[in-house]
Amino acid sequence: MKHYSRISSIREDLNAGHISCVSMVEYYLKNIESQQHLNAFLEVWGEEAIERAKAIDEKVKAGTAGRLAGCVIALKDVLAYKDHRVGSSSKILEGFTSIYSATVVQRLLDEDAIFIGRTNCDEFAMGASNENSAFGPVLNAVDNTRVPGGSSGGSAVAVQAKMAHVALGTDTGGSIRQPAAFTGLYGLKPTYGLISRWGLLAYASSFDQVGPMTQSLEDAVLLTEIMAGPDGQDATMYQQAAPKFGLPVAPAKAKFAVMREAVEGEGIDAEVKQMMLDLIAKLEAAGHEITYFDFPLLDYMVPAYYVLTTAEASSNLSRYSGMLYGKRSASAHDLDSTYTLSRTEGFGEEVKRRIMLGTFVLSSDQYDAYYDKAQRVRQVIRMETEKVLAGVDAILLPTTSTPAFKLGEKAANPVAMYMADLLTVQANLAGNPAISIPAGTTEAGLPMGVQLMTGLLEEKALFDLSKLLEETLG
Repeated sequence: MKHYSRISSIREDLNAGHISCVSMVEYYLKNIESQQHLNAFLEVWGEEAIERAKAIDEKVKAGTAGRLAGCVIALKDVLAYKDHRVGSSSKILEGFTSIYSATVVQRLLDEDAIFIGRTNCDEFAMGASNENSAFGPVLNAVDNTRVPGGSSGGSAVAVQAKMAHVALGTDTGGSIRQPAAFTGLYGLKPTYGLISRWGLLAYASSFDQVGPMTQSLEDAVLLTEIMAGPDGQDATMYQQAAPKFGLPVAPAKAKFAVMREAVEGEGIDAEVKQMMLDLIAKLEAAGHEITYFDFPLLDYMVPAYYVLTTAEASSNLSRYSGMLYGKRSASAHDLDSTYTLSRTEGFGEEVKRRIMLGTFVLSSDQYDAYYDKAQRVRQVIRMETEKVLAGVDAILLPTTSTPAFKLGEKAANPVAMYMADLLTVQANLAGNPAISIPAGTTEAGLPMGVQLMTGLLEEKALFDLSKLLEETLG
């Protein structure tokens, strides 16, 4: 089977009769079977996917197929799909089957997408390495001794290892962009409120966003266009009509702001730094303008992010009690023991840590010192981000400070793991759209990513500027 990096190429060959939806599904199922050691999938819907592919093949013949006919998608295990299991890679939701589909899932199904299975992730999307899953870590396909990034690591590896054409992930503090950078993919975190969160199992509701992980910029644009737009089930969304982006076109001239700390900081890997310097030199040689700025709030971003997200997690995860659905401890004998034992047995260590941190910062004695102060810091970060973007087209920085790190390297040090989000949390705190673009590999063959951030609802500009970087990087 020929490998496809663009949905448009799949559609061309489908319409010409060179391939079928069934053959596409069989190709990916074969790859899943041969690469089970990567642990990317928690569940594969093989027979169902083939049956759906047969039905879509008939629509292709009749000329009535949707825009995603032939597109096989891996679904992160935090998005609901009616009559399918969903569990946030946690034991607390063992055996739970969704009674409805997430808005984004339904919109993709309406365009004849085929979902092939649900992917492993950090439990409740809490992690930067995919080592926090209750079902074991996902392995990076380039180097099985390294992490794929998190929390959407399974989705990233599913695409990286050709087990699906594209995947859906979620981004709370970099959980799409960081694994995309570690696996050589495009990963988009859209403007907060552009894409519905209905049907997403919440971690931190004011941060979480659904987005695509793809092999091409073109596919990221198409999937975003299909998923975006108002949804009456999500009151936090922008209410204007879904945007039409079209194919991205690189601007003739552009102005980028580079965060000085993201290039010159002590923690920036030497090869990542050189990648950035080479890219900046190429942009300047082509006549594009580069300005540098200092961002003194950088040291406050990760602490503010973790105060706020753990507080929201403490509230969101209180619904998992063992009473209504999911895991109920077999040792429970009364109300108190049902709550206590079900949560003790059902939640992993990292989830428990964040729930306790969140409960602490929301307590009456600590609320002003932590939660209220973090909300104020968040507002300042938003305003300062707007100031930087007011004079440029986009902020340019590495997606991550290092390439993919070794399995277990940061597992024993939660603070070191949290700092892996250093260059990605700004977009989530401010709500801005940001994308990770493949930017070559290190001498050891490890992928690197470069990141762009634009103003609120400026996805069209973000895609056009991404095209410019894509052409510049070659």
